[in-house]
Amino acid sequence: MPPFPTKDTVLAFIRQSSVPVGKREIARAFKLGGSADRERLKDLLKELEADGAVERGRGRRMAPPQSLPEVAVLEVTGADPDGEVLARPLTWNGEDAPPRIFMMPEKKGHPALAQGDRVLAKLSRLNDRLYEARTIRRLEGTTGRILGVYRLGPDGGRVVPTDRRNKAELLVLPANAAGAAEGDLVLVDVLPATRLGLAQGRVVEVIGPTAEPRSVSLIAIHTHGLPTLFPHAAEREAERAKVPPLGDREDLRAVPLVTIDGADARDFDDAVFAEPDNDPANPGGWHLIVAIADVAYYVRPGTALDRAAFERGNSCYFPDRVVPMLPEALSNDLCSLRPHEDRGCLAAHLWIGADGGLRRHRFARGLMRSAARLTYEQVQAARDGRPDDTTEPLLAGAIAPLYAAYACLWAAREKRGTLDLDLPERRVRLDEFGRVAEISPRERLDSHRLIEEFMICANVAAAESLEAAGMPVMYRVHDQPAPDKLEALREFLEGIGYSLAKGQVLTPGHFTRILKKAQGTPEAQLVSEVVLRSQAQAVYAPDNLGHFGLALRRYAHFTSPIRRYADLVVHRALIRAHRLGVGVLDDAAMAAMADIAEHISVTERRAAAAERDAIDRYTASFLSAHVGATFSGRITGVTRFGLFVRLDESGADGLVPASTLPDDTYEHREHEHALVGERWGRVYRLGAPVKVAVKETDPLTGSTLFALLDREGADLLWRSGNTPSEGRKSALRKAHSKQRGGRATSRGN
Repeated sequence: MPPFPTKDTVLAFIRQSSVPVGKREIARAFKLGGSADRERLKDLLKELEADGAVERGRGRRMAPPQSLPEVAVLEVTGADPDGEVLARPLTWNGEDAPPRIFMMPEKKGHPALAQGDRVLAKLSRLNDRLYEARTIRRLEGTTGRILGVYRLGPDGGRVVPTDRRNKAELLVLPANAAGAAEGDLVLVDVLPATRLGLAQGRVVEVIGPTAEPRSVSLIAIHTHGLPTLFPHAAEREAERAKVPPLGDREDLRAVPLVTIDGADARDFDDAVFAEPDNDPANPGGWHLIVAIADVAYYVRPGTALDRAAFERGNSCYFPDRVVPMLPEALSNDLCSLRPHEDRGCLAAHLWIGADGGLRRHRFARGLMRSAARLTYEQVQAARDGRPDDTTEPLLAGAIAPLYAAYACLWAAREKRGTLDLDLPERRVRLDEFGRVAEISPRERLDSHRLIEEFMICANVAAAESLEAAGMPVMYRVHDQPAPDKLEALREFLEGIGYSLAKGQVLTPGHFTRILKKAQGTPEAQLVSEVVLRSQAQAVYAPDNLGHFGLALRRYAHFTSPIRRYADLVVHRALIRAHRLGVGVLDDAAMAAMADIAEHISVTERRAAAAERDAIDRYTASFLSAHVGATFSGRITGVTRFGLFVRLDESGADGLVPASTLPDDTYEHREHEHALVGERWGRVYRLGAPVKVAVKETDPLTGSTLFALLDREGADLLWRSGNTPSEGRKSALRKAHSKQRGGRATSRGN
């Protein structure tokens, strides 16, 4: 007869169970029988409960404290950056935030879950802060609207969803087609379910043919619910606006302020200037001016323009268009600092020491006239001795002083030890017909860093100025990494020969030293990726937590009020604090700072997700012309169902399904960021270099499938007979529907 289990053994069993367990399951697991054993177990469980090690829930079943029940009502809250659906319990009584819940993909024939949907779900606990859930049934009133492509069939029309997570087509009867034609992009209301056959839908809007290049960004816009039309009242307010008179403004029109932006920039909301500080008490110091478009002059609190800007929260940028926060009459005209035209501005006068430290600052409303609209490439070329006709006359008086001041600011940045994750960004270049001509990593120049440092300095000054005036501040906060993420990162880094300090408060400098140590090594990309994943997400908040990544005690966004509502709030607060005229932050906004912060943090994430989706679809469209071609790349994501790979040349991403890996059973070791073959010991780890072939692309959903090749480039790991077409289509649609934990089995060669 087996020995009676100890308290620790029973506690470990309860913790490792994916669902709450009762006394009967525990007795069965430890082969306990007889009344004496049952009484001892009952007493032991009471002790665990009294110690606070477990909690007793429905049906007297035991689970770790603040655990979720086996079945619960959940509300879908959105998706993570990889596209996996997230949910939270509808009721939660715990002291901390509820655990994260990842929803499993819906069954075939059922539409994907959308934000706001409520479901009755069966939950499985992966650890104390992470659950997986599978829908039992949707609750009434939660069926939503789907964006898809209309296809004609023998039994009427069908709509194929553009959402990669949604595998359910909808039947559209002729009476519900609203004139849609084959290949049209349509919005469809899902009709109440019937017992037999496909779910049905009703077309509510025909957006346009999917064959048009513009459909890529339209899909992203509609998928994420970005507002595209301004109310007539807001348009009228924008059209009536005029350049402000000089009046009490500071006249900056003779100062050679210049704008420096990307060649494809559509609005210019910041201009810069630098000159040596003539104060004898500041030898080697500089006087900087960062002049920002005076959006607050035009967009007053409570107006139609203000309501529209708040709804959007920020502008959203696509390769072929912008969904602006403000109407074009403002964003592309009066609030754009065009060269040689008078423009209202809010100017930050900044005085820095030779060490780059911010000594003092002053804010003023001004009237400026940009001396030139320059690009990063132009400015860098001029700095490197290759000026053109525009930059030649500005080199000595404008460009050289900017670089000299930047050198001081950069030295200060290096001294305080910021987190420098210089990860590549994809740039999509379109041809004259709107088709993808090229995808390449964006080049990172000193001219980019120059503008970045000037903007950071102005943002710090804005936060300091508002604090000194006793005004509320819309901080941009970046919290320290969570302890559990730090511990996982520490374990992983130690496994590859890097040491992250333990038992002390970590600073960005600790991470930067590891990144510098890894520079030039085969694992450099891997180290950058895992450090990035350990970081918290930056958000807006009225309570100051500091900015961990920039190693700054206070920070607020001030420099882009054309495209970010947060900056407009900061402008209004500065105008009120320094009595600079009209457009002040009103009492209602001061009382609602927390709500405003939450809203604009959500709209920021919405815009980022839409931009990322559009890039994914453009990338899939581009790679569709390269099916069969081979590329070098690196593993950028490891999941239970496969490997995400980013190509070196273009930065394009795709999935290698686990089912196509060499024959084995693979364990997903999440903390090690690896898939490990249990039989043959093959290891596929984050950051590893690989060679792949493009197998299939789906521009509609933005998904791409790769085949992993051997070192000689032979396609030995993908068996075309192993994964039928429908299976590959499913893999394409599930490319970002991540599952946590568990094993993946491959039956390939």
